[in-house]
Amino acid sequence: MKQRIMSGMRPTGKLHLGHYLGVIDNWVKLQDEYECYFSVADWHALTTKYDKTENLRQDTIDVVMDWLACGINPEKSTIYVQSLVPETAELHIYLSMITPQNWVERDPTLKDMAKILKSNDGMASQINYGLMGYPVLMTADILTFNADLVPVGIDQVAHVELTRDIVRRFNNVYNTDFFKEPQPKLNNCSLICGLDGNKMGKSFHNDIKISDTEEETAKKVMTAITDRSRMRKDDLGHPDECEVAFKYWKIFGETSEVETVAEECKCAKRGCADCKRQLGAKINERLKEIRERRRHYEAHPELVEQIIREGSAKAQVEAQKILKEVRKLVRMY
Repeated sequence: MKQRIMSGMRPTGKLHLGHYLGVIDNWVKLQDEYECYFSVADWHALTTKYDKTENLRQDTIDVVMDWLACGINPEKSTIYVQSLVPETAELHIYLSMITPQNWVERDPTLKDMAKILKSNDGMASQINYGLMGYPVLMTADILTFNADLVPVGIDQVAHVELTRDIVRRFNNVYNTDFFKEPQPKLNNCSLICGLDGNKMGKSFHNDIKISDTEEETAKKVMTAITDRSRMRKDDLGHPDECEVAFKYWKIFGETSEVETVAEECKCAKRGCADCKRQLGAKINERLKEIRERRRHYEAHPELVEQIIREGSAKAQVEAQKILKEVRKLVRMY
């Protein structure tokens, strides 16, 4: 039998190249080798945006559309919405009962989120009960399917370690070896910064969305930061000091193209504006088929709804098997 993978993503709306290169492209490759469960984590969205739910449903649909467009195949992977598998919430309750408070408080991601919330309005009171418990809910997401592996970036390994700690405690408390200790599976992926050189993000207005048109993409690429020391076209360039554009070339260009770009830049045979126009065309070429598939799903939203419903029903069947055994181990009525 194939090993099982579980991963998820908050419904933040239309996804950008950071999501594609950092997460989704890796998922597409994994689904041929593993049994994959991919969740749109709408409960997790409530931990920080419980009062901003007016677009939650559409954001969820947009995430699934982007997944499908990028190549997540519902015939190979189970695509589901977290809140449509309520068994995860019940499992979260059982896990929360055996998880010490200080385990949750030391989670580095939780600390980062708390800092962000505090910096937004200076009020630490913004940390609600749901946010405090989110590391345990993430553990419940993974254990709902007793996953073997969790694909993560290096900065998320600590959370998988917390999950492993909770598994060991559960198995010890209830004298069982039912839950596996999931292993982190590090992503082998390209990382891409935003157009301003900072982390790419929707809220930073420095992203290129998967669903952007060719014209929108070309226009955005023209705003990318280049070599700040180069003031005129005939100034000699420094590709390694080009903060954004040359980094994008390394991701989207062929090796020979990257070498040509670097050499022409150093010799002042290539101006930054021309370079970015060619770069925009290269990115559009890479995304062409993805965007065609997305337009297909945009024109047929009923297909997306069907995939969500069928995937969530399939996920729930498996979750019920896990929960039935957990209830037995905990000796619930």
